[in-house]
Amino acid sequence: MTQAERRVYLIQYLLKESVEYADMQVPKDPDEQKTLLRALFNIRMPQAVTDEFLRIQDAYLQEENVEKGITDYRNLTPVSDGIYLWQGDISSLRCGAIVNAANSQMLGCFRPNHSCIDNCIHTFAGIQLRADCARIMKLQGHEEETGKAKITPAYNLPADYVIHTVGPIVQGPLTKRHEELLASCYRSCLEAAEEKGLTSIAFCCISTGVFMFPNERAAQIAVETVRKYREETGSRMDVIFNVFKDLDLEIYQKLLSR
Repeated sequence: MTQAERRVYLIQYLLKESVEYADMQVPKDPDEQKTLLRALFNIRMPQAVTDEFLRIQDAYLQEENVEKGITDYRNLTPVSDGIYLWQGDISSLRCGAIVNAANSQMLGCFRPNHSCIDNCIHTFAGIQLRADCARIMKLQGHEEETGKAKITPAYNLPADYVIHTVGPIVQGPLTKRHEELLASCYRSCLEAAEEKGLTSIAFCCISTGVFMFPNERAAQIAVETVRKYREETGSRMDVIFNVFKDLDLEIYQKLLSR
């Protein structure tokens, strides 16, 4: 099958899953098809699927990820021993684990075509990721606590694993408790990666953006926590600070040059 044929198959399959969308027509324009497919991935609740669907989905997403461009962190230049700074789409990074800024449901973002990291990671990993998270949450029996971390395979992403953590939401003044919880996110992710024997981990800017943690203070906590962890444990795991915005790039450049 070509990529176009795979895309149409996946759209038709997902439309037929729902009575509400069963009669919807597949658009002819490739970009409109991609937008619709992503939206269908986003709104889909975790449920059983055929082996054929998974085979075609995996082939489609793996090729899409290659076309999007994959960056192997080992080709980057470290800013110091074992510490890297990279600006780009974290879902395109090849490393041991990438960190997902999740919500307390831990099921990914359900908003169609939303630009958040949670949506992006779940979209390009495939529907297996949401199913995995659903199993974890069902066993846990309650929403994920802020500051903790869960690890899953990354499926069709170039990374090996995804580590999901729920950062603090800042509503009103920033408090010491907010800072402690954010530091806990970073440490919990590092510990989860170490337990898996991983040699590299990429952190996004946890809790900034819609969670409203001030960018500069969030970056300070991230760098401080990682450095402290490495000093206390003797960890040799490579750490990549991943940023998307120019603002965060400038902040991390200043912090990591000290």
